[in-house]
Amino acid sequence: MDHSAAPVLDALTAYQAREQLPFTPPGHKQGRGADPRVRAVLGDALFGADVLAVSGLDDRTMSRGILGQAQELMADAVGAEHTFFSTCGSSLSVKAAMLSVAGPHEKLLVSRDAHKSVVSGLILAGIQPVWVDPQWDPDLHLAHPPAPEAFRSAFEEHPDARGALVTSPTPYGTCADIAAIATLCHERGVPLIVDEAWGAHLPFHPELPTWAMDAGADVCVTSVHKMGAGLEQGSVFHLQGDLVTAQTLASRADLLDTTSPSVLIYAGLDGWRRQMVEHGRELLDETLSRARRVRAAIEEIEGLHVNDRDDFCGEARAFDMDPLQIFVDLSGVKFNGYDAADWMRRNHQINLHTSDHRRINAQLTYADDETTTARLLDGLRDLVAHADELPPAPEIRIPAPGDLRLQQVTLPRDAFFGEIEQIPADKAVGRTCAEMLTPYPPGIPAAVPGERLDQAVVDYLRTGADAGMLIPDAADTTMGTIRVSVRDAGAD
Repeated sequence: MDHSAAPVLDALTAYQAREQLPFTPPGHKQGRGADPRVRAVLGDALFGADVLAVSGLDDRTMSRGILGQAQELMADAVGAEHTFFSTCGSSLSVKAAMLSVAGPHEKLLVSRDAHKSVVSGLILAGIQPVWVDPQWDPDLHLAHPPAPEAFRSAFEEHPDARGALVTSPTPYGTCADIAAIATLCHERGVPLIVDEAWGAHLPFHPELPTWAMDAGADVCVTSVHKMGAGLEQGSVFHLQGDLVTAQTLASRADLLDTTSPSVLIYAGLDGWRRQMVEHGRELLDETLSRARRVRAAIEEIEGLHVNDRDDFCGEARAFDMDPLQIFVDLSGVKFNGYDAADWMRRNHQINLHTSDHRRINAQLTYADDETTTARLLDGLRDLVAHADELPPAPEIRIPAPGDLRLQQVTLPRDAFFGEIEQIPADKAVGRTCAEMLTPYPPGIPAAVPGERLDQAVVDYLRTGADAGMLIPDAADTTMGTIRVSVRDAGAD
C-alpha cells in the first residue's frame, strides 16, 4: 500500500480546492457563521476543515470510500486484519468490543483494574463480569495487570465465559503477558479484548512492549490521542482472526457511534498513521533516548525516585512496562502527589498526568524535546526546593489487597438502574453500591455498581477525597454521601 497517501487529508484538500458550497451541517458553513471571537481563538483553518463526512468530504453514496481507504492503510501499518476509526474515544471503542463478545447476562472475564469505560459497557450491555484480580504490590500500593494464572483460574471456575478483557498498558505504564492470556482464551475458543488505550505507539518500535495484535489478541482498542499525535477523542480499534467478525464489530460500534463523526478527528488519525510509517522508528528512537536521560536526571534530585523495571516488573508484578511513562515516587519528600501536581501547575504552569497518594507522572511522547524536558526538570527541582511550602501528606487509608476487592452481589446494570438512595458514607458499609466511585486519574473504579461496600474502601475514598483525590463520577464528590441500592440485604 502507498503509505505516503492520506485519504482523508487528500480529500479535504480537494474539497477546499473545488470550493464546494455546503447546504448541510455544520451550520457555521466553514466558519462564515462563527463568532469572530471564536475564530480568533480557534483559527479559520479549523473551521475550514470541519466539514460533513457524507455529502461533504465524500458523496452521498460514499462511492469514493475515503474512510475505508484510510482504515485499510491503518490496518496495514500495524499488521491488523481490520481497523475501525472512532471519533468518540476509546471509551466507545471498548464498549463496542465488549458487545461484540458478550451479551446480556453472559459472562466476560474482566481485569478488575479496568477503566471506568469498561464498567460503563457492563452496565449498558447487562454483561455479568467475572472479575480477575490484578497483581497488587503491597509496598508501592499499586495494581499491575493480572497474571495469566489468574485468568486460567477464572476460566476453570467459569467455563461458560464468552471471552476475556485485559487492560495493558495500565495508566501506570505496566503491561500484561498478553500472549499467555491470548493462548488461554484461544484454547477455549473465545476471544481476547485488550484495552490498549495507552499503547498507540507500541507497534512502531521494537524496544517498546509487544503490542496486542502481535501478542495474539483478537480485538485491540487504542487511543491515538494519548500516546500518538491524534486529536482528542481519536481512537482506533483493530481486529484479527475469526472469533469476532468484522461485521459484528462494525454493527456493535454503530449502536454507540455518532452519526456526525468529526472529519477533523479522522484527518488526525490518518495523518498520524502516515507519520508513523514514514518516521515512527526515528522519532521513537529519539524519544526513548530522551526518556533515559530524563529518568537519570530526576533520580539525581534529592528525595525523588523514578520507578523503573526493578520497581514495576518481575515476580508477582507486571510482565513489562512502557519507559515513556515516567512515574516519580515522592515518599522521600513526605508530600503527596495531589499537592505536588497542584504546586507544579500553580508555580510552573506544568500539567502532570496521573497523581496519587505518593506519585506524580509525566508522560513523554515524540512531541517532547530538550526544551520541554528541561522545563520539567527545573520544575521538579524547584518543587523539592520548596518542599516546606507543601503540607505533609495527610493520611489516606489505603486498603489491604483483600479489603480492596469487593464482592459483586448483583449485575452492574441492575444496581445502576435500580431503585437507589443517597445516604451518609458511614452508613453505606455493607450496602450495594449503585454508582461508580472512580479516583481520577487514572480512572479505575474503586467501587462499581453491584459491589458490596466495605469499611476499608469507604475509608479509602473518604480520606482520599479529603487529601485531594478527585472522584468526578460520584454524585457527591466529597464522598460525604454514597448512592446505594434500596433493595439489598442492608436496606430496611
